[in-house]
Amino acid sequence: MRIHTAPAWHMFAVFLLLGGVAQASSGDRLPDFKDCLQVCKNANCGEDPTPIPFHRRMLFWDCTSECDYTCQHIVTDKRLARDPPYMQPIHQFHGKWPFYRFMGMQEPFSVIFSLFNYLAHDWGMRQLRDTIPASYPLRKYYLWFGYVGLASWTFSMIFHTRDFNLTEKLDYFAAGANVLYGLYYAPIRVFRWDKDEPRKQSLLRLWTVLCMLLYTMHVLYLSLWSWDYTYNMAANVVVGIVANVLWSGFSYVRYKKTGRTWAVWPGLCVAWIIMAMSMELLDFPPWKGMVDAHSLWHLGTVVPTVLWYNFLVRDAQQDMAAGTRLKE
Repeated sequence: MRIHTAPAWHMFAVFLLLGGVAQASSGDRLPDFKDCLQVCKNANCGEDPTPIPFHRRMLFWDCTSECDYTCQHIVTDKRLARDPPYMQPIHQFHGKWPFYRFMGMQEPFSVIFSLFNYLAHDWGMRQLRDTIPASYPLRKYYLWFGYVGLASWTFSMIFHTRDFNLTEKLDYFAAGANVLYGLYYAPIRVFRWDKDEPRKQSLLRLWTVLCMLLYTMHVLYLSLWSWDYTYNMAANVVVGIVANVLWSGFSYVRYKKTGRTWAVWPGLCVAWIIMAMSMELLDFPPWKGMVDAHSLWHLGTVVPTVLWYNFLVRDAQQDMAAGTRLKE
């Protein structure tokens, strides 16, 4: 097998990408948690380690991570049995609540609700293909919205199944691409930059290059400079707000022009998603050790996604009908 060597800076970039920054939480510093880890490793991770079920080994659970998971719940259960929750809050470990895993998945409901979003995009793309002809110029932009959505929710499922530095980065980068694409294709529809006119085609090319450059710089900054959660959140919020303003304004104009109820769906989706995002601000320990605010935020985006694809289909049909009437 031939081995290819890479330039030094490539290797350094890969090291930074996979290295990440360790997340310390209050639970990590608890003396009883540290003691539990040490005892568990000494008893189970020696020369004759305790066997780990196959399905968990397939998800890269090893003896050390098994002890970490077990000790999180031992410490949490003891503290809850000793004191009521309001006196001894449930602690986070490594930046996460102590979830009960299922079939090796660390956050099973976040995985399930991410799957719901994936299926919503898959359904929406089938609706686009079945109802909008390939000749419609905006169709490809709508389908790419679906492809980016499928990738985003795939990486979300992977990350919530097993949280590693690499899976976290892939999840964040895919989510960032999803948010930025929402902004990318908004002016294409709103200002009809898809039309075969020299000025609009120039604007489209410039806008495409700008968005690609912004996304590349965003990924490079997080990978090579600083894995900054605050910056990442702020960047996504700003991009999302601009896209929502464009779509909300377009929704209002479209409704005034057509008088159709479906024209207000983008504004409804924006309001719905804002309410769903508020779940993130209510970060609370997982109910029954499995359902937390983040998983509910994922659940809250399913219906708006279905509604959004319905809007894209209705809007495209109305647009094509109007074009046909003009030709006649």
